[in-house]
Amino acid sequence: MPDVSVRSAGAADRPVVERLWLMFRHDLSQFDGVLPDPDGTFHTDRLDVALTDSDWAAYLVSVGVRPAGLAFVRGLGGPKRVLNSFFVVRGARRAGIGLAAAQQVIARHPGPWEVAFQDANAAAVRFWRRVAGEIAGDTWTEERRPVPRRPELPPDVWISFDSPRKTAPRRRPSEGDEQGLGDGWPRSHAPSPE
Repeated sequence: MPDVSVRSAGAADRPVVERLWLMFRHDLSQFDGVLPDPDGTFHTDRLDVALTDSDWAAYLVSVGVRPAGLAFVRGLGGPKRVLNSFFVVRGARRAGIGLAAAQQVIARHPGPWEVAFQDANAAAVRFWRRVAGEIAGDTWTEERRPVPRRPELPPDVWISFDSPRKTAPRRRPSEGDEQGLGDGWPRSHAPSPE
């Protein structure tokens, strides 16, 4: 597997994070039908918060020296961490990079976790179930939650699990490395409608 690393992203990383964010939102537009703003960009509210709010953490995923994705975590001061946004560029998918990145991000914040995604995103469904199984074995749960204030939308899928303290993630060698795309920020929790 390629050399995958995850590091905190700060203000100096904003241009790279913004470009990755644009690719991420473009991929998600297939599932949420959101079009870009008139200037060709997507709302950056979550990106702004992830880079500035102390209850959030922003991470850059790299393969060697090249950026390969991003991850935003919220709820650092609360009882559960939420993997709010997670993205791996298409050229890095299906090579184990997403799994390695998710494991590294989650390992930085041991304890209870939640990840949300949509049933329509079949790759995300497979990917997040695999991540939960690798980290928590058979102790993870899945439920569908209605999207608040958006009754016309199908419910979001939420996976919950605990990330053990100082324990290596489980690995099932019989399964292939499958990549997916998980938003982790349910439509119901967006700071402003997109």
